[in-house]
Amino acid sequence: MRAEHDFLGEMQVEDNVYYGIQTLRAIENFKITGEKLDPDFIKAIAIVKKAACLTNMETGRMPEDIGNAMVTAADEIIEGKMADQFPLDPIQGGAGTSINMNMNEVLSNRALEILGYPLGRYDIISPNNHANMAQSTNDAFPTSIKVCILRKAAILNEALIRMAEEFERKGEEFKDVIKMGRTHLQDAVPITLGQEMISYGSIVRRCIWRITRSLGSLQNINMGGTAVGTGLNAEVEYIKKFPGILSDLVGFQFESAPNLIDTTNSTDCFAEVSAALKVSALSLIKIANDMRLMASGPRCGFNEIKLPARQPGSSIMPGKVNPVIAEVMDQTCYHVIGNDLAITLAVENGQLELNVMEPVLAFNLFNSFRYLTNAIDTFTTKLLKDLEANKEQCQKWVDNSVGIITALLPHLGYDKCSAIAKEAYNEGTPIKEILMREKLFTKERMDEILSPIEMTTPGIAGGKK
Repeated sequence: MRAEHDFLGEMQVEDNVYYGIQTLRAIENFKITGEKLDPDFIKAIAIVKKAACLTNMETGRMPEDIGNAMVTAADEIIEGKMADQFPLDPIQGGAGTSINMNMNEVLSNRALEILGYPLGRYDIISPNNHANMAQSTNDAFPTSIKVCILRKAAILNEALIRMAEEFERKGEEFKDVIKMGRTHLQDAVPITLGQEMISYGSIVRRCIWRITRSLGSLQNINMGGTAVGTGLNAEVEYIKKFPGILSDLVGFQFESAPNLIDTTNSTDCFAEVSAALKVSALSLIKIANDMRLMASGPRCGFNEIKLPARQPGSSIMPGKVNPVIAEVMDQTCYHVIGNDLAITLAVENGQLELNVMEPVLAFNLFNSFRYLTNAIDTFTTKLLKDLEANKEQCQKWVDNSVGIITALLPHLGYDKCSAIAKEAYNEGTPIKEILMREKLFTKERMDEILSPIEMTTPGIAGGKK
């Protein structure tokens, strides 16, 4: 054991761990979720610390030997090493100070080890004086959140692109499958299954656009603002150089925020990202529920599409198969919507020069990105790729529908069409049969007007396009 102290007193730290006394205090104080820090977030913090160290070496403030050792330690963390040295609960008091100091202690102790010194020799390499040089939790922590989100967003958008492309492929595959469109869950006018699939692809691509648009403000960072955004203890040269160095490390273009005080005390950019995820979740729920409806039955529902059978659906009903992949998409999206409320409240509760609720904000944002990515990939691979059309059933619904009467409106007028529709409903007779019985059209002309291509493209069916 090694003895470490802070201004509250002394604690015994195990010899083989790289974290120190401030991490131990946080372990004791914050036992909330039972979860650990997001591995991507740990790497993001290490990237920010590496950038800070490189910047401090460029300004001449950081000794080269210490700086190089800390950069090596940061690189190891970025590679995924020492993950067990970050044992903190993600939700904690202190605006993320415990997490920041956890990283500072690990970096310092690993750097000490690299240079041949015992762990805990903070008189040589200090978590506060070296690992935290020109920094505060209040600029390093939110900057790390931004780095993490941008990296997670890139992965999420890749998953959304795969989903959109699969919908577009299904659109081409099902382009000739005519079916009934429905409004208010009632028969409307014909549409093709391919057109529906293409529309879902369009929804997904709008999700990509929405999420991407929300990320822009994350590239303005407050590093060098230190405690309240005034830049105390950070050199002007450091503030100028840091964004470029971080950009080179991450692959995203960062800039120093126009107002460091504003960017320190306000977390509205995170609410914007969360809102984009929430709205995207709403869109994905609509798609998943449409799939459930179209696949309903199979004997007593729409039965227009066949979802791949992934597992038995009931513990008591033999042969039952449920739309489990669509259902898990719904549930994931509900969770994201709930996360957005927590994030909204956290953003709202910032006071004066700092928002201390960043830990819960980050925790929920990271989870939303991860959950959505996993659910989207599951939906694409487990449902979309093997989705089949029930062409015969789709055609049957069209043939039996009264809704096709709408195509005849320009030719017969609203009142006559209404009378025919009423007759069809009362008799249970197909529209085409009534048209032929009353000799309103020749069979050739009727088939022309009510052809799938005529009823599912712009213009007057059988007339002017």
